[in-house]
Amino acid sequence: MQGLHGLAWILTMQSLGELLSRGLALPFPGPVLGMLLLLMALRLPVVREPVAVCANFLLSHLSLLFVPVGVGVMTHLGLLSQYGLRMLAVIVLSTWIGLAVTGLLLKPAKGPENA
Repeated sequence: MQGLHGLAWILTMQSLGELLSRGLALPFPGPVLGMLLLLMALRLPVVREPVAVCANFLLSHLSLLFVPVGVGVMTHLGLLSQYGLRMLAVIVLSTWIGLAVTGLLLKPAKGPENA
């Protein structure tokens, strides 16, 4: 039952984010705002504990969430054969850029205390 409470919290935060995004005409998608609201709400044990139960359940069944993606790829094989190399290049390049930026941001500063 606690897992359902966690799912309710997740969906509530997503709905609130959607309401804020549309109601205030913000340039951010509703689910992104909902995730930020959820991040702030996770400081409260009344939210954190049920969401943790729900998250553990979803993580244990994560492989099932990839089935729709696989079906979608199979139904659009023509597009994949047409644009596959370009998509692969974009995915690889964006991954490398993301890794490089993350590495640079997390690299400790050189100073007397770190030397």
